[in-house]
Amino acid sequence: MRTQVGIIGAGPAGLMLAHLLHLEGIDSVVLETRGRAYVESRVRAGVLEHDTAQLLADTGVGARMRREGLVHTGLELRFEGVSRRIDLAALTSGRGITVYGQQEVVKDLIAARLAAGGEILFEVTDVELAGIDSDAPVIRFAHEGTIRELNCLVVAGCDGFHGVSRGSIPASARRTVEHTYPFSWLGVLAQATPSAHELIYAQHERGFALHSMRSPEVTRLYLQVPNGTELSDWPTARIWDELHTRLATNDGFTLKEGPILEQGVTPMRSFVTEPMRYGQLFLAGDAAHIVPPTGAKGLNLAVADVRFLAEALTTWFRQGRGAGLDEYSARCLRRIWRVQHFSSWMTGLLHRPTDADEFSHRLQVAQLEYVTTSTAAATTLAENYVGLPLDWSSRVDRPVTPAVPFA
Repeated sequence: MRTQVGIIGAGPAGLMLAHLLHLEGIDSVVLETRGRAYVESRVRAGVLEHDTAQLLADTGVGARMRREGLVHTGLELRFEGVSRRIDLAALTSGRGITVYGQQEVVKDLIAARLAAGGEILFEVTDVELAGIDSDAPVIRFAHEGTIRELNCLVVAGCDGFHGVSRGSIPASARRTVEHTYPFSWLGVLAQATPSAHELIYAQHERGFALHSMRSPEVTRLYLQVPNGTELSDWPTARIWDELHTRLATNDGFTLKEGPILEQGVTPMRSFVTEPMRYGQLFLAGDAAHIVPPTGAKGLNLAVADVRFLAEALTTWFRQGRGAGLDEYSARCLRRIWRVQHFSSWMTGLLHRPTDADEFSHRLQVAQLEYVTTSTAAATTLAENYVGLPLDWSSRVDRPVTPAVPFA
């Protein structure tokens, strides 16, 4: 088999990259270890930044998102029994977010790729990379009982944290920076009408809680729990009792209940691999970085990665200029570390520390009061939450006018 770009992973990063390359007339083949039904049903992120939603619409794969997605122009921060709204649109010149499940994005991208004659091979096994430090990399794999080779000019590793791509880079050629948070999220998907029109981020003395949604009929809810928590420790009645407690307000907020369709525990961590390129292998998405879910950034960061990569590959294939590929890692990492900082800040703002005392609680409340009453502080939250413009990374490199020293 031959193609221009071999893409490992049929998640949002790999599929979006294949779609963007197709629009530029660049061939690719996507390899995925899971089956199609699995990748189209796994529930992950559900908040799309303004530019992510716009990219889907602009590239012809956003019609269903526009029909079914829930556009939000604000969010609630809830603490001390009171909710205060952050008006995202007013603070960011009309930008907002769209609630639309990652699995729905994946369904739309798969349908678009197959309709365009694109090749996606599901249920491949024994994936190995060879020659990634040369101009003729090869991806070896097994599919339907046959050992095959995919010869390409570029390999895009979009296969997540546990994929083979990152591990194919020699340990001496990569550096890992990571942080594990001392708590996890217990998440549930419930067949219940959302109890609010927008997302609610609640800081409570018993721990953080989040009220989100996936559709007008399905609610997504999270609770901060200790690391090592077992689902067996949280029967349905306990989950709802704790959600009622942490989301309660002084004016009598009503949380709507319903059958729990899915539940799971997600550890909280930050992870970054540097650089994101080795030879002709380019990492994108969770293969290169993970952020805590508090800021709703994982999927959006992956989409930004492949948008940068698609631009650089288009210039390389069309004009033979490789400057964009050479700058790919640094360009992505500037945005990644900005997002890591925002996600870590949001996490610290809202979660109860494991060594919490009255002092730390008062500091959190003071910070929340400032964020919700200061236009400057609220704007910082809003512009990061809806997503910095994609050209933000380029602005970082602009010369800074030196300050005038004191006389």
